[in-house]
Amino acid sequence: MKLLHINASPRGANSYSLEVADYFTTKLAEHHEVEIDRLDLFAANLPEFGEIATGAKMALFAGRDQTNEEVAAWDAVRAVFDRFAAADMYVFNVPIWNNGVPYKLKHYIDLVTQPGWSFGFGPEAGYSGLMTDRKAVIVHASGVWHSDVGKNFGSDFSTPVLKDWLGFLGVTDVHDIRVQPTVLTADVEAVKAVAVKRASELIAIIYRALLLDHCGKTPFILRDARYLLRRKDVIGWYQIPNEPHHLTPRLNVRYPKQ
Repeated sequence: MKLLHINASPRGANSYSLEVADYFTTKLAEHHEVEIDRLDLFAANLPEFGEIATGAKMALFAGRDQTNEEVAAWDAVRAVFDRFAAADMYVFNVPIWNNGVPYKLKHYIDLVTQPGWSFGFGPEAGYSGLMTDRKAVIVHASGVWHSDVGKNFGSDFSTPVLKDWLGFLGVTDVHDIRVQPTVLTADVEAVKAVAVKRASELIAIIYRALLLDHCGKTPFILRDARYLLRRKDVIGWYQIPNEPHHLTPRLNVRYPKQ
């Protein structure tokens, strides 16, 4: 499985959302074959989507040839999208800035959200997402806002915007982890502990779903069979036909119950 971790925080080791997202991806990789690709949006040299790139897009709509500059600009946008499209799962860590998303994340969204690439359109059916069969986890962090705070303490426009955007692309299996609040609290470590607990719960949920996706016809190779034996209250197991009942280091294969 290819996992694209999109880091939308510029704070490096001081970022709470990045700390929890790193915990999630690391622990998931301990129990599943995961190829992790991390994109740090504030360090990435994202191509501009200005006059030349929009001209390249409009050239396609108008059916005219792109200029050399437009070809280069459009190829740069396509490279960003191809990296996005190569992933089976997305993990976003996002600080809430001014009630919304950081501008670098919006820049990235505008690059990868292109007709014919990530979504389609028909005059009768309307829009349709082309990025189906993918999962997403969003780790949000905010200093003041949280679900139980009053209306004078800010808002969260980031969550509905990101979920609506992912749904527009066809990504509907979306999970939340929240590190909130990190400033309006006397114990930020307790806040992080709640987020880490939620991340651990999500790992079990997602891991179970990955196993069920492979049940029935395709054997699923386990990185750590002992872990799954401990999780059989969640998953359940039965013997593969014509194979010994016990798990061996050589085999490490089981089908989930159906």
